[in-house]
Amino acid sequence: MIKKRRRKMEELVFVWLMRLSLASAALVLGLILVIITRRGLQALSWEMISQPPGAAFYLGGGGGILNAIVGSLYLATGATLLALCVAIPSVLYLHTYARNSRLRHVVRLVLDVLWGIPSIVYGAFGFALMILMGLRASLLAGIIVLALVVLPIMARTFDEVLSLSPKELTEATMAMGTTRLELLWVLLRQAIPGLFTAVLLAFSRAIGDAASVLFTAGYTDSLPDSLLRPVASLPLAVFFQLGTPFPEVQARAHASALVLTAIILFISLLAHLSMTRIGRNVIR
Repeated sequence: MIKKRRRKMEELVFVWLMRLSLASAALVLGLILVIITRRGLQALSWEMISQPPGAAFYLGGGGGILNAIVGSLYLATGATLLALCVAIPSVLYLHTYARNSRLRHVVRLVLDVLWGIPSIVYGAFGFALMILMGLRASLLAGIIVLALVVLPIMARTFDEVLSLSPKELTEATMAMGTTRLELLWVLLRQAIPGLFTAVLLAFSRAIGDAASVLFTAGYTDSLPDSLLRPVASLPLAVFFQLGTPFPEVQARAHASALVLTAIILFISLLAHLSMTRIGRNVIR
């Protein structure tokens, strides 16, 4: 009887700890959204999101952040697609041709280490290569370095998703006399919802990263028109606007943060809906 009561008390304590953790996470997210919305909504206007900065924008003049919005979308989309081209073949190879080899564990260790490296280190690495090759800050350099930042996130997430696929599916597929290449396509179809999650995580990290693009992509008030020219981004727009002593410009920084948060929320909802529909055909 005493043991039974103790078990119930332990279960009750852990249940309330989990509820408290969930409430804390929701509270933090709610506070971020409330503060950003309250401070940024007053400065947000159609002019701000539809026009590039004017001549005196950082002094309180007219203009907007269209250059940063477009630049962030270019950087995040390019980096995600580039990382996707590397992550998918690599992870599928590990799960089809290298299932029982030591290479699989070595690659996972390398990806985990790369995931833990701060983005400022990637930026410094890219900047050093740019100096060595005589290149300037550009959209292309920012895409390449951001791809290195999000590659381990995408690859490890996709790897974990494939690891959760039923072993019976692989065994049944191989028992039917299929080749490893055909097994590869079966696993890819099975992991499509998880692949959406990996792409979402990578895109969210890429569009919100500032340290790596500060050294490699630079910043400009113009709209991006070439892969070899500097490009603006929303995180750096927030940083530069908050660094000014003018209250009007600081309010615009919160509006820029609100736009960035809205983009991430929209893509998160879109990915969630897509995963729900596509996940109906996944074998559990």
